[in-house]
Amino acid sequence: MVSEGVFREVLKSYSYVVLWMSVSISVILFNKWLLAFSGFPFPLALTMWHMFFCSTVAVFCIKVLKICPTHNMTSEVYFRRVVPIGLLYAGSLWLSNSSYLYLSVSFIQMTKSLMPGLVFGAGVLLGTERFSWAVTGNMSLIAAGVVVCAIGEANLVVKGLVQQLLALVFEATRLTMIQVLINSKGLKMNPLQSLYYVSPACFVGLILPFSLVEFNQLTTRTDWDFVPSVFIANASAAFFLNLAVFLLIGKTSALTMNIAGVIKDWLLIFFSYSVFKAPVTFLNLFGYVFCCSGVAVYNYMKLQMIKKKASVEEKDDDERPLLKNEEDRDSPLGDKLNMEDRPKHELVEELKRLQGEVRRMEQGN
Repeated sequence: MVSEGVFREVLKSYSYVVLWMSVSISVILFNKWLLAFSGFPFPLALTMWHMFFCSTVAVFCIKVLKICPTHNMTSEVYFRRVVPIGLLYAGSLWLSNSSYLYLSVSFIQMTKSLMPGLVFGAGVLLGTERFSWAVTGNMSLIAAGVVVCAIGEANLVVKGLVQQLLALVFEATRLTMIQVLINSKGLKMNPLQSLYYVSPACFVGLILPFSLVEFNQLTTRTDWDFVPSVFIANASAAFFLNLAVFLLIGKTSALTMNIAGVIKDWLLIFFSYSVFKAPVTFLNLFGYVFCCSGVAVYNYMKLQMIKKKASVEEKDDDERPLLKNEEDRDSPLGDKLNMEDRPKHELVEELKRLQGEVRRMEQGN
């Protein structure tokens, strides 16, 4: 019989998963509709609007509402550690949103199976991962599955495919750079802090490509629509998605998010087919099943590596001497600590020996 406490924790975890999946699916379908069907084909402008909105809300929450503190970064630290991540994020968002103009939502989700391999490759290049032939072979199989998906895609546009693949490369590099520039330096950030620091850098990074690519079209074309309530709702959904990601990882685990992500991708394939009438071929599905199998194997390998590392660290902690040098061991504190670390039968024998010495001393007196 499952206890009430365990049942509540399981129910709470599933609630976080459902919340994240719902918000993520809503944002992806919303962006697809806004860019490809509503008459606003300007992904750079949309991305800049998202970053402006997220920056404004994050500043209001931190500076006015005092929900959480800042890290009080100097300008030097900000430009060395945050700006590169903001620029990579800008490239990832711009290119991924641009791909919605050319590719179906279902095919875009299929290409995201490459993310574990790209993150692994970026980690090897930047020194956060060790090279492994087993992982490389598994990633090659996932890549082969994506190729099968591309061959089976009914409406494949090469420009959109290139944009999506570049977006994945930018995103994988960004995730690795967060580990190198932020986490390894002890700058842990929650979502509000991340948006507070990264969104402005991302917004500034988008100004140049926007001025070169979309500004003239946006100012000269008249066949596009702007409805303020729609854009506020879209930006709000993007903002809450960041909070949902933090909630899911903070309350469950990254592995749970990966597994939920696979389920979410299958749901998006279904919604893309039913809502936008995007064709899904048998070859698409076969290739994606192949990709999902490879991702599942990778997650299993990663979990085993984490368990092995934790086991080694625990063993090292058990074998590490309690006191660092012989002088500490010879001190009274060292005797006390060493006795606490000795087996019970040795302590009993030591106690008997001391009692015998006390009796001999009393007899001598």
